Amino acid sequence: MTRDVEGAKSYYGDTCGWTFTTMPMEEGDYHLAMLNGQPVAGIMDMSGVDYMKDAPAHWMSYFAVDDVDAAVEATKAAGGKCTREPFDVPGTGRIAMLTDPTGAEMGLMTPEPMD
Repeated sequence: MTRDVEGAKSYYGDTCGWTFTTMPMEEGDYHLAMLNGQPVAGIMDMSGVDYMKDAPAHWMSYFAVDDVDAAVEATKAAGGKCTREPFDVPGTGRIAMLTDPTGAEMGLMTPEPMD
């Protein structure tokens, strides 16, 4: 998450050897970082995200789970919060954004099977 997508792409492209594929999304473009033909990370502009207006640029961790919907319900039952309900990203998987019971932000993801 950054307010300088082009600067981040330039830095990580030069430093890590990543190339980028842009995926249009409802909230704005998501820039999927690729290395040797495999997705390794993503970059998104956080400028228009109200709840991040005071947040610095940062990396968000995603944890793979077998069933995102069940994991969201388990998180809520444990005292966490869902900040973005589960949604599908074609070619990627099913994703939800949460905070755990301690307030740490994260994403949960059930990846689509790779061919």
